[in-house]
Amino acid sequence: MRFTLSTTYYALASATAALAAPGQVTPRQGVPFQTTPITDFAEPWALAFLPDQRILVTEKGGALRLVDPTTRSKGNIVGVPRVQYGGQGGLGDVVLHPQFAENSLLYFSYAEPGDASQAGAVVARARLMLNANGGGALEGVEVLWRQSSKYTSQGHFGHRILFGTNSTMWISSGERQQFNPAQDMSTNLGKIIRLNDDGSIPEGNPFAGQGGVAAEVWALGIRNPLGIDLDEQGRLWEIEMGPRGGDELNLIQQGGNYGWPIVSQGDHYDGRDIPNHETRPEFIAPKAYWVPVISPASMIIYKGNMFPRWRGNALIAGLGAMGLVRVEISGDTAREAQRMSMGRRIRCIRESADGALWVLEDGPGGRLLRLTPA
Repeated sequence: MRFTLSTTYYALASATAALAAPGQVTPRQGVPFQTTPITDFAEPWALAFLPDQRILVTEKGGALRLVDPTTRSKGNIVGVPRVQYGGQGGLGDVVLHPQFAENSLLYFSYAEPGDASQAGAVVARARLMLNANGGGALEGVEVLWRQSSKYTSQGHFGHRILFGTNSTMWISSGERQQFNPAQDMSTNLGKIIRLNDDGSIPEGNPFAGQGGVAAEVWALGIRNPLGIDLDEQGRLWEIEMGPRGGDELNLIQQGGNYGWPIVSQGDHYDGRDIPNHETRPEFIAPKAYWVPVISPASMIIYKGNMFPRWRGNALIAGLGAMGLVRVEISGDTAREAQRMSMGRRIRCIRESADGALWVLEDGPGGRLLRLTPA
């Protein structure tokens, strides 16, 4: 499938409202930041900031790197488990425990090998023990969560990780290109997962009474979720890749069903129609969607002051969009406001403590870039 830049956005007045008519945006607006390259990597996937402002970067092949942005040196963190590398699979997200300064706990996701070239996403934690040579090791690696089935498919792992303010952990779990598991409560595929920081089930999960993996589930009907973040009101937003068209930005509700694969604003890759959200109002419709796709790979809700006009906006790393996409959020509505072309597929976006933006380019030689106001 060939990805192209869209010149339209779509917004919803509410989760149950009819889809709004398309508006116009300029697909290649001026880039309002200056870019500082730091260093490059072999297929970088995610990054996280240590308290001393050094940066952890995962490489999809299985390496965890430690970067000093001042000297631009790169060290290695050893002890990463073996990953199933291929397609969209490999070493994935990396985040710090909210009390990392006290407990040194690091959380990371990866495609775990199974039998006969099968794989499934897992989330593990370990203590990060740094050394004086610019590297370190993971000690006491412990898997806290697994996707309930493994497949030979190499796509739709999802496995983004997010911590809330009270150490609640959110995990995005893709449907592994299997479609129907997203509606099946006997599996945790195609779901948004909510757990305690030790992997146990927190109070308030909407399907806890059903037992099994259903107790982990916060929301369902999800396809390939590659970005999750909380806004300043504590609401959870999620962005996912659609099929042939229909990338979605969703405001996630407790117990909500977002309709995949029953409804979508896109169609199957072979051209077969998928009914649109308007046809099934019992499913929660996206707040914004894209046809053609932008191929979202990561997302933050910006909370800093370095780009004050963007506070509260969603900033999306686009693979197909070859840059960043900014979405204005106002109450329960969202609309695309700006495209910022960077000439490369962008895999990850994060915000540092000073409000600067940091992004990872996708693929071999993908660079770590710091973005500050122009």
